[in-house]
Amino acid sequence: MSLKRFVKDTAVYGIATILPRVINVLLLRLFTNEMKTDQFSDATYFWIFASFFNVLLTYGMETSFFRFFTKLNKSKKVLNTAFSSILISSFVFLAIIMFFRSQIAGILEFDVKYFTILVWVTFLDTLVVIPYAYLRVTNRPLRFAFYKITNILFYVIAIIFFFKFLPYLTDINPEISSIFQNNNNAVFIFYSSFFASAMTLVLFVPILKSFKFEIDKKLWKQMMRYGIPIMVAGLAYIINENLDKYLIRRMLGREIMGAYAATYKIGVFMSLYISAFRLGAEPFFFSQSKENDAKQKYATILLWFTIVGSIFYVFVVAYMDIISSFFLKKQEYLITLAIVPVILLANLLLGIYYNLTIWYKLTDKTRFGMYLSVFGATITILINILLIPVYGFMAAAWATVAAYGSMAIFSYILGKKFFPIDYDIKKIVFYLLTSALLSYLIFTYFYNNLIIKTLIFIGYGLMIILLERKSFAKMMLKQ
Repeated sequence: MSLKRFVKDTAVYGIATILPRVINVLLLRLFTNEMKTDQFSDATYFWIFASFFNVLLTYGMETSFFRFFTKLNKSKKVLNTAFSSILISSFVFLAIIMFFRSQIAGILEFDVKYFTILVWVTFLDTLVVIPYAYLRVTNRPLRFAFYKITNILFYVIAIIFFFKFLPYLTDINPEISSIFQNNNNAVFIFYSSFFASAMTLVLFVPILKSFKFEIDKKLWKQMMRYGIPIMVAGLAYIINENLDKYLIRRMLGREIMGAYAATYKIGVFMSLYISAFRLGAEPFFFSQSKENDAKQKYATILLWFTIVGSIFYVFVVAYMDIISSFFLKKQEYLITLAIVPVILLANLLLGIYYNLTIWYKLTDKTRFGMYLSVFGATITILINILLIPVYGFMAAAWATVAAYGSMAIFSYILGKKFFPIDYDIKKIVFYLLTSALLSYLIFTYFYNNLIIKTLIFIGYGLMIILLERKSFAKMMLKQ
């Protein structure tokens, strides 16, 4: 597969991933208009545990499937083993959690009804993880996009129904209000998530029928050894992404956490770019591993990932006043706006880290991914616990930068030893520092000056064109 093919597939996967998440961000406008910060905090609390359960239930099997499916020449045995394993563990999880749901809900401080919805949503989402991965690894991006986009459409339809049409229906028929009676609009998000997950699973039935229920025990053990460290790394990632919100809710209150979580979603614009990149990159990295120029391609991809990411970083900060006024409809949400440039930088560092992790995935040393993620999570835990009481929510944002930055640095150092790639570190660091400095200047001194910050953004773009025009032309000529 050439870099051109990689760019093309990444574009399709990008649409499939970015569009649903962009729609989710657009819904932020509706949520912040219809919900108070404490209600948005409750919705965020739901998403935190949904993310945790999703990682726990897949236990690294998705990435393990990518590795062994490619390694064993697209063996159906790998597909069936991965899906059968997920199927068994998901039903076991469902049975155990539902039996003890009252006790667990109490420990987690969830309403039992809401916790039950959470369990079913994560169960349904887990069942389609391997089917989604199968579409990716067999290079069917259009079909993958169809399922992803349809899923978010189901979600949006339900959200619009609950937030916009239900009030009219209850006026016409008061009995309807008794069915959906609640004092918290966050529950409408829970219902919508369940509806979307259930309908998506129904759409996947034709693909699921083509899978066979069989487990190759020897292969399964190999896949588990490969995948479990990835699961631990995934759990550490959940800590890095969500511990701040959890602790802010505990230490500073639901209202501050709701505002923090909402403004954090503006910073998620960078993670949209990263997610699109990863969906195209992961299969590409594995498929190219045996090519003679594989390492050169990996180095080129990281450089251009950083360049594009840095441009995106400066752009979002430059027009953050416009973006925030569109998405955050209540004044109470604006109190945490200062975290956005910090979160954007953190997510860019996370994207760089993902690029740098290719060495342990290709050398089957996934335990190092676990070590790095746990190291990052430890930094997150320490900074959040020690500094949130002193510096408030800004400490939580900077903890994310510290965690992802240190993970990227140590991954690079370890990669030089086990799978050396000649990355252009000087350029990468230059673009990182330059974009961070320009973003600081814009946010601190020119936040309300549209002309100056636009000139800064354009100037940065022109500088990149001048510096990289030859290398870009050379790269394209090689394809």
